[in-house]
Amino acid sequence: MKQLSETWFADGYIDFELKKYTLLAYLQQVNRYFSEHKLYPQLSDLIFHYNNLLQFRNNKEYLQQQFPRRLTSVEMEKLTLLYEAMIADDEVMQELEDIIRFALQEMKGAIEGGSSLYEFVEDRLEITPVGLVPLDTNEGYFFLRDGAFRETRVYHYRLMLFEKHEARYRSIRTEYVSSWSRSLVHTVEHIKTELIRSRGFLPNPAVYNIETELTFPLEETLLPIAKRYLVKYISEAA
Repeated sequence: MKQLSETWFADGYIDFELKKYTLLAYLQQVNRYFSEHKLYPQLSDLIFHYNNLLQFRNNKEYLQQQFPRRLTSVEMEKLTLLYEAMIADDEVMQELEDIIRFALQEMKGAIEGGSSLYEFVEDRLEITPVGLVPLDTNEGYFFLRDGAFRETRVYHYRLMLFEKHEARYRSIRTEYVSSWSRSLVHTVEHIKTELIRSRGFLPNPAVYNIETELTFPLEETLLPIAKRYLVKYISEAA
């Protein structure tokens, strides 16, 4: 999929029709993925561009604080020069404002479509602890089982806490461990026991089972939503 640059609206010649078709071509690709029930990384990329435009429109000085990991110093310098050019040139300012206004409207519609699919999937996830839950739930395993495959996929997870703009957030890192065929023998309790036996570095792990009757794409939809759902579940239980 062809990506937009972080400064796509400011790159090259600032022309409304040119930027309009650039954006519509990008959104056409995004919506095609959404129609195939593939949310990631398209949805997060789309939300980034939407917030980027909002921040630039409201106050370019917030860009560096809001997106320190995405915008390079060269890109920040470009945006600063562009902002100064907008103030000095009414025609440039109007053209860019038209581009941003149009882009925000079109992106918002696409985000709403992706968010509806996200909520549909999340509402159909069921999460339950496997066995007793230890006091420390920042590291452990989760099992993911969908409605199509006759297997349970096992992932190791680790939660991390970080602060940003005086707010605290949790992020999650995951690693695929193995898959188990569904059977009367391979229950979630049995899988947990085997994990503890074979991976001794976690003698008393937190383990969660996530199930759904859905058969949406695993890597692009079910797994990323399950990870976010697990973070929310653990945070609310803490």
